[in-house]
Amino acid sequence: MKTTLTTICAAVSLVMTAGIAGTFFAFSVAVMPGLNAAKATTAIESMQTINQKIQNPAFLGAFMLAPVFAALVGVLLWTSGQHGAAWLFFAAAAVYVVGAFLPTVAVNVPMNNDLDAVKLSGLHDAAKTWSDYTGKWTAWNHVRGLFSFVSLLLMSYATYRWAKDS
Repeated sequence: MKTTLTTICAAVSLVMTAGIAGTFFAFSVAVMPGLNAAKATTAIESMQTINQKIQNPAFLGAFMLAPVFAALVGVLLWTSGQHGAAWLFFAAAAVYVVGAFLPTVAVNVPMNNDLDAVKLSGLHDAAKTWSDYTGKWTAWNHVRGLFSFVSLLLMSYATYRWAKDS
């Protein structure tokens, strides 16, 4: 029973982390370059809409619960004597929190809130507003993506170690 629970939790943590890493990757390589190619007013309006729509149960659930499930797998593996794999899941959770979760909360979300407050009617310098936003936001998104992928790699290696040592 414990092995089944561990397997399910590991699969959930891997899938959620992969989904978040993929989302950040898509923003870095497609969404932001696409918005940067549009008129500034269009980019701002589009990003405002994206910021509203991404706040949905699927994204928020995966974003918030990925490190929780990774840590839970670490605990389950630790109590099963799989200390090497457990440490890797703990490391994956920590990497995700430090490099994906915290930058989102400390940088990207506040920037999104500031952009959402922009009223385009009467905004004389939409190009400057967008330029000030997109460079910093995208750079931090690259960080979030990189750390999410590192977390995913750590979980993948932990799963391999767990399977090899079982």
